[in-house]
Amino acid sequence: MNAPAIIPSPVFTGTSLKGLDFANRLSVAPMTRISASCAGVPGERMVRYYQRFARGGFSLVMSEGIYTDKAYAQTYSGQPGLTDREQADAWRRAVDAVHAAGGSIFAQLMHGGALSQGNPYRSDTIGPSAIRPKGSQMTGYRGDGPYAMPREISEAEIAAAIEGFAGAARLAIEVAGFDGIEIHGANGYLLDQFFTDYTNHRQDRWGGDIVARFGLSLEVLKAVRAAIGPSVPLGLRLSQGKVNDFRHKWAEREQGAARVFEALAESPADFAHVTEFEAWRPAFEGGEISLVSLARRHAPRLFLIANGSLHELARAEQVMESGADMIALGRGALVNPDWPHLTAARSALRPFELSMLAPISDIKDSELAL
Repeated sequence: MNAPAIIPSPVFTGTSLKGLDFANRLSVAPMTRISASCAGVPGERMVRYYQRFARGGFSLVMSEGIYTDKAYAQTYSGQPGLTDREQADAWRRAVDAVHAAGGSIFAQLMHGGALSQGNPYRSDTIGPSAIRPKGSQMTGYRGDGPYAMPREISEAEIAAAIEGFAGAARLAIEVAGFDGIEIHGANGYLLDQFFTDYTNHRQDRWGGDIVARFGLSLEVLKAVRAAIGPSVPLGLRLSQGKVNDFRHKWAEREQGAARVFEALAESPADFAHVTEFEAWRPAFEGGEISLVSLARRHAPRLFLIANGSLHELARAEQVMESGADMIALGRGALVNPDWPHLTAARSALRPFELSMLAPISDIKDSELAL
């Protein structure tokens, strides 16, 4: 008896974003790996780490969050930066390695703001308002104890932070050779601190309702677009939950989400990267529609990347049906950097273990050679 035919999955169909072609709809989500030098320079093991995802069949790789200035942006000890030529040249080696394996790679740019823990450049922190972050520093990222009380960022420092994003983006494209830029506006870091009602009590133009609080993200997108030109893919990562407030939801619910995605659609962004713990779930308690579907409904022109517990093929397909153009895997890619090849062949996937979250320096050479 002949074996039943395997029905092709939509995740293995090709697509494109602003002239950049992808062989499938699979991306690696940005994952903090705290494995750069004390000067924020990526090393050879990071080159091999990123290349293995492209070898494993992922069409797009998002870098880990890269800090954008040497004042307040660095979030973790061991985080890589894009603030000078040395850092950019080192990233070029990783970018070239991904390209050699047939993949594309975007730089994710981030500013830690009040969640900075272990910044070697500054001992103090800044945020939209002088409000101590919830929770404690992340011990897995070498933090200890409560977060510091941030100082309210000044207008001049806001301008410097925006320029930091623009300068880092320019280095990413012109020196490091990245294929696109993702701005990290999610998970509780600086741009999300401005966006969040309980961390932003400002009375100036950077505070107020949900769209006003979203204003810094929009200004960063404008500055980055001016720095990299019109042809480079540019997007924003958004979330409700945060690393220090996992179950947070936007108080404005569906109506607020509609206003945010409409504003993003009118910005210079080409794509939105929406992340939730389980991307297929309703975005709000008692609601019926996911954040992915809200993004598709209210920002139809944007290329939409979805992230959140989508390492099972059926879940990935379900979220694509709800409007996603591409699926981003974090934990699923970390344990199975060859997830696309394994899944296309209907082969068994490796189980996840917490030890896999260790810094790249602790990954076995045999795993980096995949």
